[in-house]
Amino acid sequence: MLEQRRLGRLGHMTSVVMYGGAALGSVTQEDADRSIRFALDHGINHFDTAASYGDAEVRMAPSMARVRGDVFLATKTGERTREAAAAQIRASLRRLGVERVDLLQLHAVGDLQELDKVTRTGGALEAAIEAKEQGLVGAVGITGHGHQAPATHREALRRFPFATILTPLNALLYSNPRYREDFEALVAEARRQDAAVRVIKAVARGPWPEGSDRRYATWYQPLDQQAEVDRAVWFALSQPGVTAIAGPGDIHLLPQVIDAAERFHGLDARGREEAVAAAAGAYASPFGAF
Repeated sequence: MLEQRRLGRLGHMTSVVMYGGAALGSVTQEDADRSIRFALDHGINHFDTAASYGDAEVRMAPSMARVRGDVFLATKTGERTREAAAAQIRASLRRLGVERVDLLQLHAVGDLQELDKVTRTGGALEAAIEAKEQGLVGAVGITGHGHQAPATHREALRRFPFATILTPLNALLYSNPRYREDFEALVAEARRQDAAVRVIKAVARGPWPEGSDRRYATWYQPLDQQAEVDRAVWFALSQPGVTAIAGPGDIHLLPQVIDAAERFHGLDARGREEAVAAAAGAYASPFGAF
């Protein structure tokens, strides 16, 4: 079974692999039910989705009706204004078939321009706070993509005590000195506030090559050889301050990630640097050139 780690000050003991709801965006209900059942059987107790993930919330609903009391459920709003975000939060609850989610995240806040939008007067953060006060959400978090995400999320923590952060990390990203500095500074601030750092893109190989056959539903090219997946998962879960990683956005890749996490053994500093060196020569940032 999967290791569990404390989700910051929320106290939930979360599986180190979260179920990434993007994987359900365009699958059948039968496939969604099968994938979620597999995840539950292997100890995943943290399900993360978003309003923008196609039919993902709808596909999760039947399973949530059965296991809602046993799992941590998170969704996201990508809206930027208070009014639009409030409407989307309520729509997500209806689509998921629940009265409350444990975590509502401000989605795709990867640079200061987007952070300014959600934190300004009349911005989406106000809707998230109101939803928490109304008992519709248990906590408020923030997510984002791109090379500026860790620095942006550190600034976000200065502006508001977000309970969780979902930010990119893999060995290739960490090989960039500026990215490493920003990520470590984010972890330090999150630790000071007892906020949970969770990561995305742990098993990203890089952008899809021009004209390639995209065999998976992920928007980036993922790692799909077990030895490479092992090293990527072990690197991310060995990074100090990381609570959990999100499973990739394709149901066919999740078993490999779970397999790696079930066999996880922590990498020491030397092992992590070896993973960084190997990635720097083989992979690329999913977000393009630094």
